[in-house]
Amino acid sequence: MSAAPDPVWRTALSGAQILFVAFGATVLVPLLTGLNPSLALLGAGVGTLIFQLVTKRQVPIYLGSSFAFIAPIIYSVQTWGMPATLGALASASFFYYVAAALVKWRGVGLIHHLLPPVVIGPVVMVIGLGLAQVAVSMASGKAGDQQVVPYETAIAVAALSLLATMLTAIRAKGLLKLVPILVGVAVGYAVSLMLGIVDFNKVINAPWIAAPSLGTPEFNVAAILFMIPVAIAPIVEHVGGVLAIGSVSGKDYTKDPGLHRTLLGDGLAVNIVGMFGGPPVTTYGEVTGAVMLTKNYNPVVMTWAAGFAILMAFVGKFGALLQTIPMPVMGGIMVLLFGSIAGIGLKTLMDARVNLSSARNLCIVSVTLVTGIGGLGVHIGSFSLQGISLCGVLAVALNLLLPAEPRPLSEG
Repeated sequence: MSAAPDPVWRTALSGAQILFVAFGATVLVPLLTGLNPSLALLGAGVGTLIFQLVTKRQVPIYLGSSFAFIAPIIYSVQTWGMPATLGALASASFFYYVAAALVKWRGVGLIHHLLPPVVIGPVVMVIGLGLAQVAVSMASGKAGDQQVVPYETAIAVAALSLLATMLTAIRAKGLLKLVPILVGVAVGYAVSLMLGIVDFNKVINAPWIAAPSLGTPEFNVAAILFMIPVAIAPIVEHVGGVLAIGSVSGKDYTKDPGLHRTLLGDGLAVNIVGMFGGPPVTTYGEVTGAVMLTKNYNPVVMTWAAGFAILMAFVGKFGALLQTIPMPVMGGIMVLLFGSIAGIGLKTLMDARVNLSSARNLCIVSVTLVTGIGGLGVHIGSFSLQGISLCGVLAVALNLLLPAEPRPLSEG
């Protein structure tokens, strides 16, 4: 006899928990890149619903803002402007469609062949380490060359935000352990209030209910060609997320509904969310942790989480409140978060036992790290590859083109 379904209120509560877990990271990306945080919530909700539609609502996954695009968005906005950046972000879905088609054609093994750990690891490390200077500048209270918050005040706020985030990640238990970013923001915000560096004018002037202002994407070929390769990293993250949630729920989602469907759903979400001005979306490890903690594997939970995210996007004062978070608060948390991303890349190499004594592997890792962190750019006419985009392409190309090392002659 099958178990009785959970009552609606319990499913809705689980959905609220999922949004709570994913909330901090979802709004962090727009706050760092100048995008609208309300559109990030709207995009996360709409993107999750699109994903569920494509996968026949079989996979308990929530899509939130992708960290892989932070540095590329900042560079693209400075180089081509916001409208061209939004068009490029929408176009980043191209790689998802290609990956979905390849998986449908040859199976998931082809993705592992094109993107083995020796490629994934250093690219993920670049995503984290390439943002180190951004984190330090924000923690110091600087926006460009301008000192927005006095240095001593900024460092104090950033340090307390960082400390609260670290202690929560290390010592907290249960659901609280999954939201160290929110705890860090709350502590930093409280300290900022006491120091008088929070400006509430935006909140006072904002209406209670307001539709988020949609972006106006433009399609600039140079910006698109720059942004498309960035999708390599979140595609790898997507594959890992689907495998992780499958191991938690005891189902193989790579077969049913199929990895090609989950990739297609994620890509379509990235495409549509980018068209109205939201950041690209991806799977979240924190959500997998929350699903494991609550033991509620019902995909309907993600529908509720998506619905709550969409509703919050239309609360004007809430969106304005998010924009009052002082820069040093975000900077302190970023110091840990960006370092953690780099650590995940290193863990990828270690878990796969990538042999760095191998000259071939060392060449791939070394070139990827230096070109990515150094910000090397290749410019041919309107075509441009820079930072994460370039190092991602180089990592894949080197892995495919470099010859295998000759095996040593056996002794005796």
